[in-house]
Amino acid sequence: MNLADLIKDLQPLEIKGVPAIEITSLGLNSQTVTNGQLFFALRGENTDGHRFIADATAKGAVAVVCEQLPEKQEEKICYIVVKNTHAAMGKIAATFYGNPSKHLQLVGITGTNGKTTTVTLLYRLFRATGYKTGLLSTVTNFIDNVEIPATHTTPDAITLNKLLAEMVQAGCTYCFMEVSSHAIVQERIAGLLFTGALFSNITHDHLDYHKTFGEYIRAKKLFFDNLPETAFALVNADDRNGRVMVQNTKAKVKTYSLQTLADFHCRIIEKSFDGMQLLINNTEVWTPFIGAFNAYNLLSVYATAQLLGVEKNEALRLLSAMGPVAGRFEKVYGTQRTAHKQPLTVIVDYAHTPDALQNVLNTINDIRCDEQLITVVGCGGNRDAAKRPVMACMAVDNSDKTIFTSDNPRFEDPEAILADMKAGLDAAQRSKALFITERREAVRAALMLAQSGSAIVLIAGKGHETYQEIKGVKIHFDDKETALELLHETGTKK
Repeated sequence: MNLADLIKDLQPLEIKGVPAIEITSLGLNSQTVTNGQLFFALRGENTDGHRFIADATAKGAVAVVCEQLPEKQEEKICYIVVKNTHAAMGKIAATFYGNPSKHLQLVGITGTNGKTTTVTLLYRLFRATGYKTGLLSTVTNFIDNVEIPATHTTPDAITLNKLLAEMVQAGCTYCFMEVSSHAIVQERIAGLLFTGALFSNITHDHLDYHKTFGEYIRAKKLFFDNLPETAFALVNADDRNGRVMVQNTKAKVKTYSLQTLADFHCRIIEKSFDGMQLLINNTEVWTPFIGAFNAYNLLSVYATAQLLGVEKNEALRLLSAMGPVAGRFEKVYGTQRTAHKQPLTVIVDYAHTPDALQNVLNTINDIRCDEQLITVVGCGGNRDAAKRPVMACMAVDNSDKTIFTSDNPRFEDPEAILADMKAGLDAAQRSKALFITERREAVRAALMLAQSGSAIVLIAGKGHETYQEIKGVKIHFDDKETALELLHETGTKK
């Protein structure tokens, strides 16, 4: 595609060189440049792409989009100077790939918790109704029935538009995607046309990046501020920031709630470890999902389906047939008995924020009878450290026994992370806690403790993840797989 056509709507600050050149690909990594590529020099948290402009052009890039011209400019290279390279990349990528979002019903979900479950259920529901559908999530991506591994909650703009274009080519009608706060402020979704947007909730998370809770809220709100008049904005009315999200939106606002008047309402009638009986807009439906947080997720899926034209009873029928999403309050072992003939349930959940952990613990405590609750939990490294003591208190106060362990320490010392968690506990709380750095041994200890009586073991923090990231290296580790292996070792009957 001709560079002049790619930048015609950009209003660049300066063009140095001749833009009448053919662009064969787009790129943002100087190590993977190909001949004829347009290279984007992005400023990031840790690196500045402007440092690699010369490397990119030496490897075949014929044009560069940047915020500042390099000191040495090459005569045959066209330099496009813009105010924000991230925003420019989104718009150019959309144009390069034929504006694929205009040919899809694209719905984005943002919020601290519930994004993955919501988009996954929407993807399943619309495929079940016969539509070819795309999915972009933290766990995985799908182009109809073709799975593509996910590396980020929301991919970079080039990858995102390429995937959307492949969905259009495959005949997809709908796409449901998670929209992270990072993606919003980094303009990864610039140039996309959304049919609808959902807001689930907002709680303490990502303050290592956004610095303040106010900035985190503003990041989420930007998504709704930029929606077109043709879109719908569906928000959780029970979250006090739900109305904040849509204060300045041009989209048509709809609400959902478990606690107050709303366009879409739900009430939990019955609940157990096998599922819930819900009353959704005056119609009862049974679901194998558990917990109020999942009632919110299911209600938002139902509301979205209604707003996109799915018949009410059909939407409820399909929801009732769906099972939990991988790593989201997933009962990986239950109803069987330990070697000592005692009932044991093992639950794996991705809860890695204070609110998510509290939701899971509340759900278990609301349903359990005389079983003891043993919780295994840690906190990730190189992330918001302020939540560590909060989550530690939460786990101890809501469990009979808590084992603190390593999550994804990344480049941090796992012992230092555990020390941050321990600092939030008083003497009485510490007496109910164990600190075992190695995650496998922590899970083993929890299962051994569970052998003495009826028990529920909650393994929180990693959910669907199949790795641990230690000193920048990803090592295979799967909470579900580990739990089942150790249960076999301890002689638990299956």
